Amino acid sequence: MTSDSSMHRNVLGDASSPYLRQHADNPVHWQEWGAEALDWAKSRDVPILLSVGYASCHWCHVMAHESFEDAATADIMNEHFVCIKVDREERPDIDAVYMNATQAMTGQGGWPMTCFLTPSGEPFYCGTYYPSQPRGGMPTFTQLLGAINDTWANRRDEVHHAASAVTEALQRNTQALPETERSLSPELLNAAASRVIADEDIAFGGFGAAPKFPPAAIMEALLRHYERTGNYLETVERTAEAMARGGIYDQLAGGFSRYSVDAEWVVPHFEKMLYDNALLLRAYAHLARVTSSPLATRIATETAEFLLHDLRTEHGGFASAFDADTEGVEGLTYVWTSQELIDTLGLEDGMWAASLFDVGTTGTFEGRTSVLQLPEDPDDFERFDRVRNTLLSHRNTRPQPERDDKVVTAWNGLAITALVESGLAFNKPTWIAAAETTAKYLLDQHLIAGRLRRSSLDGTVGAAAGVLEDYAALAVGLLALFQATGNDTWRREAENLIDTALVHFSDPNAEGSWFDSADDADALITRPRDPLDGATPSGASTLTEALLALSVVTDPAKTDQYAAAASRSLARAVVALQQAPRSAGHWFAVAEAAQHGPLQVVVSATDDSPGDALVSDARRSAPGGAIVVAAEVDSTPLLHDRPPVDGHATAYVCRGFVCDTPRTTQEGLRQALST
Repeated sequence: MTSDSSMHRNVLGDASSPYLRQHADNPVHWQEWGAEALDWAKSRDVPILLSVGYASCHWCHVMAHESFEDAATADIMNEHFVCIKVDREERPDIDAVYMNATQAMTGQGGWPMTCFLTPSGEPFYCGTYYPSQPRGGMPTFTQLLGAINDTWANRRDEVHHAASAVTEALQRNTQALPETERSLSPELLNAAASRVIADEDIAFGGFGAAPKFPPAAIMEALLRHYERTGNYLETVERTAEAMARGGIYDQLAGGFSRYSVDAEWVVPHFEKMLYDNALLLRAYAHLARVTSSPLATRIATETAEFLLHDLRTEHGGFASAFDADTEGVEGLTYVWTSQELIDTLGLEDGMWAASLFDVGTTGTFEGRTSVLQLPEDPDDFERFDRVRNTLLSHRNTRPQPERDDKVVTAWNGLAITALVESGLAFNKPTWIAAAETTAKYLLDQHLIAGRLRRSSLDGTVGAAAGVLEDYAALAVGLLALFQATGNDTWRREAENLIDTALVHFSDPNAEGSWFDSADDADALITRPRDPLDGATPSGASTLTEALLALSVVTDPAKTDQYAAAASRSLARAVVALQQAPRSAGHWFAVAEAAQHGPLQVVVSATDDSPGDALVSDARRSAPGGAIVVAAEVDSTPLLHDRPPVDGHATAYVCRGFVCDTPRTTQEGLRQALST
């Protein structure tokens, strides 16, 4: 047991999170979340001040500078509260519980999240950013601290009444999605697509109004829908082009920022997240495969290279993000004036670049600076590349945003899938090899005694347990590697992860529903469960993607188990697809794959007849979510009883449990795939 005196200090210097370490020098006596910190609050009979954020969060940095670095404010916090700091990316379970509380109390949420809890963890007052000086009618942070302390000291009954009411509401709102009599069907998916399309911003691309977030999951779902129905490709193309030409895309180094503050994709919130870029890489590679679009091909290629060049860590994983700020200033690294372009490139190239990148004298950002856009393709790509390289070299001499080197299991799983699928689409074996290196790192470092950990830093794994999305996203990535390489080890590792998830995350009282934290994880005031897709696909929809794939590639003795689990999950998603398809984008994509069969193409190869042409045709023509595997007969369960015919590499095309006749020619395979 940690002594009371030892807790009168800031302990974040030993944390495994870069975000927590950013606060290690605060005069606040920050603690990490855990039983000892909660017990200390009970022994002192004071509330818990819970502050949740993440390393690349702009307003988290602002509040830290204004309040947490201020000695007088810290004295108030230390005297009257037990102060706990949480990285939302490392502990998504804690973030989910208290974000729901914040949204219930205020009608909105965001980071930094500031919650006041009873010593047992029940929230009684929640908000987000609080300023150090009066602003816009908001109380200052010190005024809030004083009011909370007074309420705790003099109106304790009101505190416990409010805390109990909020906790009961949170527990009610984490129930499973309701069952419905309607089943998954082509008509349901067609209606979901129509509802999504109704929200399209045809003028500027994307969906809804500002701020606009990259709709990667919806893009992937609509591409799969197009491959089944022939509808709505133009929506994906409009959105993809608008983002690629806007300021949300880094026109010099590649990679997408978190979101656009305006409806036209001009001014980004400058943080760059691994998960956004992995999901968008997958969608752009799929679009390029379907349409052969030069723009989609270029953006996918540059995004993959951004991941590999800028986010790869020395240990083989991918870092989480780049900060929104540089030295406390948003956009400092990225924005330009026309004069800066001329100074860097010379008069002729500078004026050409200013016109090409839409940099005018009034600017599109603060201080008459501009975020680079690319409204039209250049008339000279050789000159374009030379100008971009020169500008990027100059930009690299500027102060750079900090990188959060935390390696998150789920997000690395997304990156593995994206690199494999784009590597296959563009014949980039080095991308697939990089994905293999990442997979090996995660299995070696993040998998401890059969259980996943959430993250690591500098090659050392953290203590936080993996959540559902970690198991599911890594399993999907491993199954992508199995398809790309034919190496059955990847399939077996994926199956082990899913078997563990089935044991520890399923709801025994609601078939097909899943909790986001394991049954033996840290006990919180409610067990988090959010089946809807957000900035990343939900753990439930990603698990269903893995189950659907496993039902095809596993040993026949386990096929029914995985197929039934996938079917029950999709049945739970029907209500989301009916009522809120934009919040169920990944469910939509998985459901389209299920509606396709799911389609399986198995190429049984020999040393003399490897079947490369058949495999290439299958990967080019099969819809998104299809399973395409090439290997030698009996090397994996999927190849059992599927031998080469007459010594020739042979393709077996199946939809669900119905298979076509074996095909040994490219023409025959194309015919089978077009049926």
